[in-house]
Amino acid sequence: MPKSTSIRALICATALSVPLTASAVETIERIVAIVDDDIVLATEVGMRFDTVIQRLVDQGQTEIPHEIVWEQIVETMIQERIQYQEAIRRDIEVDDETLTARVAEYAAQAGMSLDEFIAEFQAAGESYPALRDEIRRQMMMERVQQMAVSRRVYVTEQAVDELLASPFFQDLISDEFRLGHILLQVEPGSSAESLEAAWATADDIIRELRDGADFAALAVKHSDAPTSTEGGDLKWRKPGRIPGFFAEVAVALEVGETADPLQNASGIHIIKLIDKRGASQQRSEQTQVRHILLMPSAIRSDEETRAAVADLRARLVAGEDFAELAREHSEDPGTALAGGDLGWTTGEMLDPQFVSAMNATPVDELSPPFQTSFGWHILEVQGRRQQDVSDETRRDYALRILHQRRFEQRLDEWLNEIRDDAFVEERMTFEEFASWANESRIGDGSGS
Repeated sequence: MPKSTSIRALICATALSVPLTASAVETIERIVAIVDDDIVLATEVGMRFDTVIQRLVDQGQTEIPHEIVWEQIVETMIQERIQYQEAIRRDIEVDDETLTARVAEYAAQAGMSLDEFIAEFQAAGESYPALRDEIRRQMMMERVQQMAVSRRVYVTEQAVDELLASPFFQDLISDEFRLGHILLQVEPGSSAESLEAAWATADDIIRELRDGADFAALAVKHSDAPTSTEGGDLKWRKPGRIPGFFAEVAVALEVGETADPLQNASGIHIIKLIDKRGASQQRSEQTQVRHILLMPSAIRSDEETRAAVADLRARLVAGEDFAELAREHSEDPGTALAGGDLGWTTGEMLDPQFVSAMNATPVDELSPPFQTSFGWHILEVQGRRQQDVSDETRRDYALRILHQRRFEQRLDEWLNEIRDDAFVEERMTFEEFASWANESRIGDGSGS
């Protein structure tokens, strides 16, 4: 990965990890950039700059391009300001319940409960309300990206078919095999008696295994392979990473089955398929669901949109037809004409908030109004079933890959468009920032 690309990824990753407390040192504030109706302050850039530099040092990088880091941080923060103002213009909001759920996800990733996470955060002298504000801003930017970009993304069935047939995808979704391996080493040039003894031992091991003996224990006792101390466990491997000598035999085994011994120049090999996972093993719960989506706009605020969805729900409860109301009112271009029907879905391609609402709604019932990155919804669950989805899962996975690729392409285009349309005046160079940082003791501009 090019150095500038890895740095840019690190800058994005540290957007929520900069200190959220005020500096203990009194500083003279400077404006780094004016962005439409907002500004980027030197203290904000300085805190993120120090965090990124420290992480690069922790990663062992010795030649850090400080000016490039600074320029990319400033550009990232300018783009964040533009997106946040765009979210405000579109009346995008994040309610407290959804926000708390996101904080809880961060807590879970850290292996803590929400209360433990908040307590530890505050014990470190950080501001929890400031953290919530920053996460809310990030979520608003995510939602404005979804609203602006998703409707620009279209994946054809032909593109899905081509990806499914590609060697890249075949390897990506191929089954994985967990194998047990015992090697009875036979040195080249060994006598017939030595070879015969090795085969006798192999036959004894096979007999014990088929009588229910523990493979790992026998591997520790008999195997000459490097994995003997680990019970002969070869871990999870795709077919391409299984030794070619016994790969064809291994992938044909049933779980728990031991193959007949095989011999090559290294000796005699005993292979057992411990477990198997992957695309051919898929069964999943599917939900049949339909929905109505209304999106906030310049002429309808977020609260007005929620109220409009609540009114539609009341009409459904009163007996009006769901499909007719969806065709008349839903703003989801992909399902409105079909009466809001999403068909049978595992939820993997849907917004996480949508999936949560879908899973919480019993069959033949309506959800309450709920919010996702697209807007406000109501949904009706029409059925649930367990389904063998091996082929469907592969196709959905290919669709997700292509959708993400196209989304990233269209997102870059949209970010460039709104960047070009915005008023941006940069008021500080890196040299001026380094001098200011030295004087204010925020950082020295060199990461030292």
